[in-house]
Amino acid sequence: MHIHVLDQYQEVDSPIHRLDPRIKLISALAFILACALTPDGGWLAFAAMGVLWLALVLLSGVPPLLLLRRGLVALPFALAAMTVLFTLSGQPVVVIPIPFLAGGRWQLTITDAGLVRFLTIMLKSWLSVLMALLLSATTTFPDILRAMRDIGVPKVLVAVISFMYRYIFVLGDEVLRLMRAREARMASGPNGQRSGGSVVWRAQVVGRMAGSLFIRSLDRSDRVYNAMVSRGYAGELRWLSRPQLQPWHVAWGSGFVLILVMIQLMARLT
Repeated sequence: MHIHVLDQYQEVDSPIHRLDPRIKLISALAFILACALTPDGGWLAFAAMGVLWLALVLLSGVPPLLLLRRGLVALPFALAAMTVLFTLSGQPVVVIPIPFLAGGRWQLTITDAGLVRFLTIMLKSWLSVLMALLLSATTTFPDILRAMRDIGVPKVLVAVISFMYRYIFVLGDEVLRLMRAREARMASGPNGQRSGGSVVWRAQVVGRMAGSLFIRSLDRSDRVYNAMVSRGYAGELRWLSRPQLQPWHVAWGSGFVLILVMIQLMARLT
């Protein structure tokens, strides 16, 4: 497993790629904040932000279908908001009887207010994830870390995010080695069937593997930290140079934020 498996960056020469990472990070955060502040049922505002996102994607040269496909991963997590369909008061839209409870007298009622709130939450989540994916597709991870530090994110948080991203593939390698060792020690029965005890026994094996992975990870973290300290690490990631903001970068970011403010005003006035 290599770190490039986790890297979502797309190597394209485009104006969005050449934009300063700090401006891109602030713009992405402003877009996500605008999604969160959009009132329920602000369909025109959501449509406008969707068109704005699509325009940025086309300008960046990243395939839109690639980002849309990756964005579908977040939708199952947004389904946790399904309870609002039945808990908000309003006009009934759909009535779902439950025949197995109380002789069929129980039922779930989807209200119009609940449906609007649910669709709003889904759109907010999806658009926010799509913008985060666009940021990661047009900005390398070290540049994102540098931008986070430059806009004032605490250095401890930046360091934790950096190590989590850089060493998660190392833990993946450890897991693969543990699984290969387990496969090498498991005998095969007739017709390729695996032998090795009951479900409880297999659960114990998995538990021991998890414990071994934890111990190996802890031991490796000590070695990595000692190696970094011996090379001058003092609790903060440092870069040799810091690029200067260009006037057109600031103008682009200001215009983008202004568009988001106009969309928010439209959502509240219509």
